[in-house]
Amino acid sequence: MKNRYLHIIIFAFSILPGIGFGQVDCVTDPPLPPVLKSVSVESETGNTRFTWTSSSSPGIAAYILYSYKNGDGIPIDTVWDPAATTYTLSSTATKYFSVSYVVAAMRLPRCTSIFSNVINSIFETASIDTCMKKILVSWNIYPSFPEKVTGYTVLLSVNGSNYSEAGKVSAEESTFTLSDFTIGAQYCFVVRANLEGGDFSTSNKTCFSTKMQRPPAWINADQATINQQGKVSLSFTIDPLSEIKQFSLARRIGATGTFQEISKPVSINGSVFYTDNQAVTSNINFYILSAINSCNLSVMESNLASNMVLSSEMSGNNIILSWNPYKNWLGKISSYILFINTGKGFVEKAVIPAADTVFVQAYQQIMYDVSGNKVCFYISASETSNPYGISGESISSETCNSPAEIITVPNVFTPNNDLHNDHFRPVLSFTPQEYQLIISDRKGNIIFETRDYYSEWDGSLNGSPQPQGVYLWFLKLTTPSGKRISRTGTVTIIRK
Repeated sequence: MKNRYLHIIIFAFSILPGIGFGQVDCVTDPPLPPVLKSVSVESETGNTRFTWTSSSSPGIAAYILYSYKNGDGIPIDTVWDPAATTYTLSSTATKYFSVSYVVAAMRLPRCTSIFSNVINSIFETASIDTCMKKILVSWNIYPSFPEKVTGYTVLLSVNGSNYSEAGKVSAEESTFTLSDFTIGAQYCFVVRANLEGGDFSTSNKTCFSTKMQRPPAWINADQATINQQGKVSLSFTIDPLSEIKQFSLARRIGATGTFQEISKPVSINGSVFYTDNQAVTSNINFYILSAINSCNLSVMESNLASNMVLSSEMSGNNIILSWNPYKNWLGKISSYILFINTGKGFVEKAVIPAADTVFVQAYQQIMYDVSGNKVCFYISASETSNPYGISGESISSETCNSPAEIITVPNVFTPNNDLHNDHFRPVLSFTPQEYQLIISDRKGNIIFETRDYYSEWDGSLNGSPQPQGVYLWFLKLTTPSGKRISRTGTVTIIRK
């Protein structure tokens, strides 16, 4: 009815001033639609063949074919032959899904009937159950108008043989089970809807091999590592002789507990890569990959993979770093490498034996390298002696500490060239971004000035030693965290 109203509106507009007088006939006597009799897929070519009965209206010039969805028709082609009752569409769409079609009759000029009845193509799929050794064939129901469906015939070809009947079902059924098959053969199926009067409509063709999958002999968990986005990146290598591509990836939090499936990855070129965006990297997460056969059963599991969690704490003037050892490579850990970032990017700091999981970093050794507002570390572990020649590498989470911004200024020194306490300068636990030190006598005369925080005062002015006594100092600097500090005080020269 929706389409009838649409055509009436179009025809009404066609008789407005400026439009040909011949359109009046389309309003008062529109052409009757044809009846779409069948839609059948040519299984070998994938083309779709239509048949219809001619419109009973006079003056028909052409027939228009449409694909039909949700009440709307999309034109496919116009057959400019009033006697035509068949059409073959070269399209692959019906190989992948069921398509609905309608046809309309057209009388010149621009006078089109409402749509015919709707008929959909038959889309058939087949799946193999190697556990039960069965093949399930299924399809969508073909409409029983204008010709009644009396039942369905499932046709079978094995290894390229001529199609023969595998079985029949009623018009109300849309599945068929082949209860046995030959392993290692090529099976092709076509479904035929049998119509009253001897006609029929066929489906697309589905083919597959009944070869059983070869499971992997081994799965290697290459690594669980923290990527630059702070997520756990996983890598697995699969036995190259495996024919199984489907896998199940599971995660467990901590050394105990239950594994929970988090993904069903597919192997690509013998590898599985996955990024766990949901994992909390402050936890030690364990991962295992299982090969899943066509029976949805696990037939092989990998070794465990676990991310490393690095933690740190200040203890006096030391930074104590600790981490969990990497588990469980099929090889062994060659060593750990500690990386440090004092404000200019990560650089290698130390190589640590594989048996160690604690490292003590004296802050005094790095304090003059600190140029940022924090000091960060991470650990890298490397694998050796893997039985499959794979070298894994795992990077831990990062841990950071705010640098201790300590300023210590001596109040006395003895510039007597005895190599002990001969110079004066403020002692900093960091590298300042800006620095200025001024020393003056009690009258305000500047005796020493520098902007180099390494520079020291030797107690002289232009090479002339200054007398014993009290001197004033002024210090102005900017710390790595951005603090601007100004301080004043006194320092006493003692000459022995």
